[in-house]
Amino acid sequence: MPALPSFCLCRPLFPSKTCCPDSLPRLSALVAAILILASGATTNASAQERRVPGSPNELRLSYAPVVQRVAPTVVNVYAAKTVSVRNPLFDDPIFRRFFGVPGGPGGQGGEQVQRSLGSGVLVDTSGLVVTNNHVIEGADQVKVSLADKRELEAEIVLKDARSDLAVLRLKAQGERFPALELADSDALEVGDVVLAIGNPFAVGQTVTHGIVSAVARTQVGITDYQFFIQTDAAINPGNSGGALVDLGARLVGINTAIFSRSGGSQGIGFAIPANMVKVVVASARSGGSTVKRPWLGARLQAVTPEIADSLGLKRPIGALVASLTPASPAARAGLKTSDLIIAIDGQAVDDPNAFDYRFATKAVGGIARLGVVRAGKELAMTVGLEALPDTPHEERLIESQSPFQGAKVSNLSPALADDLRIDPTTQGVVIVDVAGGSAAQSLGFQRGDLVLSVNNAKIAKTSDLQRATSQQSRLWRITILRGGQQMSVELRG
Repeated sequence: MPALPSFCLCRPLFPSKTCCPDSLPRLSALVAAILILASGATTNASAQERRVPGSPNELRLSYAPVVQRVAPTVVNVYAAKTVSVRNPLFDDPIFRRFFGVPGGPGGQGGEQVQRSLGSGVLVDTSGLVVTNNHVIEGADQVKVSLADKRELEAEIVLKDARSDLAVLRLKAQGERFPALELADSDALEVGDVVLAIGNPFAVGQTVTHGIVSAVARTQVGITDYQFFIQTDAAINPGNSGGALVDLGARLVGINTAIFSRSGGSQGIGFAIPANMVKVVVASARSGGSTVKRPWLGARLQAVTPEIADSLGLKRPIGALVASLTPASPAARAGLKTSDLIIAIDGQAVDDPNAFDYRFATKAVGGIARLGVVRAGKELAMTVGLEALPDTPHEERLIESQSPFQGAKVSNLSPALADDLRIDPTTQGVVIVDVAGGSAAQSLGFQRGDLVLSVNNAKIAKTSDLQRATSQQSRLWRITILRGGQQMSVELRG
């Protein structure tokens, strides 16, 4: 650590002189008195900083009371799923013939149970547990180990991949469990002391402490809602789904990820804010299997320094409206393309990720007040908080011999676009499922692929795709949209 600069207390009084003993006789009596008093004050201050503890109570200053209240609410989550394991040698007909292996290609193989370990937090006395979605994703069985060493089975009530949160319910009739109160995560400030509790590396419940390093990290790339609490409290593998609490023993976040080059903690951990957790828990309590969130009906883009300069902004801030869905809440509120959203309900919006988080934590049915800049003038607008409309999908399974054989497709609705992370202004036909071992799977088609054209015929509805694939062809020219990028391919039939 570099040495801190040293300062001489007398220099402000006599810039041209040094503080040395032989200069004191030449000072006036008044100045000498001032220096003596200052020296005495410094000595007293130094003594106060290094004093002996005044009572036994001061020796017992500790985070233990907070941990005692929180520890019973933090649990271990064990998830298991069965996966098929196939030996590639089974695909070789010669191998099957000489070694007497029955069945077709890939027909032989075993099953293997994969297990994952994470942490969770009891947030309701009825036995609701919040954890990370990635901890229980694809699980056939979930068990929860309580702080008192009991192990209970749990059912998955709700999974929300967009926020990487999931809600479990313990299978224990009539029992009341300790639960953790959820704090207002917007009240957190950088420098606040926090504790992280979980089960890192499966060593058992562990408590670490640190401070809040940042409160609105939006360029992390972990979930759809890029808005995280950053902390230097040690978080390691196994902490996922565990609690980040304040000194009032309230949940301020769910520990989710770390930035690490070694796999262990390097002092950069990220937690999902409690205000997002509240939205997911509220949906689970109401009996929903999905999270109900308001939709805006506008595509937003970040403000670059060049855009900020063209708009006359001092710095790049806000979320720029790039496009609008007709008849959407944004359109009805009066938003227009090139409008700049700088605030929502009085909270500043730094970028589109910050807006998405703030908007997603609003309750459906109310209103939100937006601060907007249009042509250099600030405007106030009110937008309704409406649930995504779920129009009929007209799903179809493509069964005809074609590159899409085995693909289930659907007309794109705003709700489906939101679920598949597709621009809500986009229209067309999207692949929602691909059967295992099908022609569509072997060619690499994926859930979320938007089919634009087949053999130069535009695909606007599922009936268009079914009609195009029912026609025999030696050459298939296909254009799809994947992840915002248009891709064209030619396939021999």
